[in-house]
Amino acid sequence: MYRIDSLACIGWVSLTVSDLERSLDFYTKLLGMRRVCEVSDGGVGLGVEDDDPLVILYEQRGARPKPPNTRGLYHYAILLPSRRDLARVFIRLTHNWDFEGFADHIVSEALYLKDPDGHGIELYADKPAEKWRYNKLNEIEMATLPLDIDDLLKEARGEVRDILSKDWEMPRGTKIGHIHLQVSSLKKAEQFYHIILGFDITMRRYPGALFMSAGGYHHHIGANIWAGVNAPPPPSGCVQLKSFSIKLSSTEQLNLVSGRLRTHDYEFKDYPIHRINNYVGIATRDLDGNAVEIVARTV
Repeated sequence: MYRIDSLACIGWVSLTVSDLERSLDFYTKLLGMRRVCEVSDGGVGLGVEDDDPLVILYEQRGARPKPPNTRGLYHYAILLPSRRDLARVFIRLTHNWDFEGFADHIVSEALYLKDPDGHGIELYADKPAEKWRYNKLNEIEMATLPLDIDDLLKEARGEVRDILSKDWEMPRGTKIGHIHLQVSSLKKAEQFYHIILGFDITMRRYPGALFMSAGGYHHHIGANIWAGVNAPPPPSGCVQLKSFSIKLSSTEQLNLVSGRLRTHDYEFKDYPIHRINNYVGIATRDLDGNAVEIVARTV
């Protein structure tokens, strides 16, 4: 069976927002990202390293939040380099923003919140991979358990003043760890991401959800039907996921994926949606209409 590049990961996430300046304040002044590039049609790329965006924002002035009973983005997840970095972000946010929840997922520890438009965000740090557990079916063990916040905060003792500084920045090495989608059908998600693109299924047993990854990671892509089977797309007047990218390790791997799509008579464009410096790629849509860019660095 075809398997995607073992080094594949999620690159950037592109979103529409109702008030660009308000969102820029949230992502830069609170989360500590910085503007790293400008993209076509007024998009602003934010990240921690030059020319390599994590989040791309487009203004859709006055757009409403996405209704919860529609498909599309459930959340995107920002992976921090260490548990200490997660503790720092927790301290910064707890003084300035409301959380939606916290969790120990066995493989990781996570904080949940929403941006000013209601886009779901997970901030997390992985536990050491050698401590991950697998069941008899070789599926990874994941769950949603209470997070030991007191123990997490021990990681950043004595750093509160620096963490709350207006000059605080999200650490280098931060990246998008995974994306979680609300879909109309788990079968459709499996068909596109597993059968066609070649992501491995890492867990089926979580109620109403499916998790997939490349290279043995716990998950790069999550899909759920918690909005309802055959959930409709969000209305056009709502903020939503514009696209997300899957980053491959080489142009050779990109050619393999292009060939895979051709083999399945799957439509795609020979260029990505976003023209980011030093990236080439293609653009397609999954079976729920989510725009997916598949890209590789050229240098």
